[in-house]
Amino acid sequence: MSQTLWDISPPISHHSPVFPGDTPYSQQWTWTLNEQCPVNVSSLSMSPHVGAHADAPLHYAANQASAGEMGLEPFLGPCRVIHVLGCTDLIRPQDIEHALFDIPPRVLVRTYATAPPMHWQDQFAAYAPETIDLLHASGVQLIGIDTPSIDPATSKQLESHQRILHYDMRVLENLVLTEVDAGDYELIALPLKLIEADASPVRAILRSL
Repeated sequence: MSQTLWDISPPISHHSPVFPGDTPYSQQWTWTLNEQCPVNVSSLSMSPHVGAHADAPLHYAANQASAGEMGLEPFLGPCRVIHVLGCTDLIRPQDIEHALFDIPPRVLVRTYATAPPMHWQDQFAAYAPETIDLLHASGVQLIGIDTPSIDPATSKQLESHQRILHYDMRVLENLVLTEVDAGDYELIALPLKLIEADASPVRAILRSL
């Protein structure tokens, strides 16, 4: 029996929203096909936080692992998608407690009923720090969300990022879970081996078990 795949990565283009002040996606052509040139070759400029991405510990703490230094195991394996539809504030423990029985080590939370907006919005759902405490206590190693960050856009303390640093957890942000029902899947979302980067784009997919 063939397995169903869900592509949970947003398209990346110059339309992709970025945190205000961050580097948007842009592309220039170095070479183009013509009678003298057999190939198209482009150069890209973008923040590693554009589109679906994995934050590295280096993103929120000095002298920590870069994207290319992170182990791959957290980004590959059994995963549970939990719906907290319509949330535009903090995801609290009571929002997810119903879905924690026999939880796998990876949890993605869907908050948008329809696709995430293709423009920046300051108000979006994020994880409450105590929710990360609960997930860690349940054995979760990776958390994900369909918004730009696990912390609110206005946060200066980044409490939820600091929680995952303390617990040595991993994180995926900017996922697209619109077509994904609540339930269990296999997650595949490997970061690139960017040895000096604070994050890495991923092509995140879910596969039926």
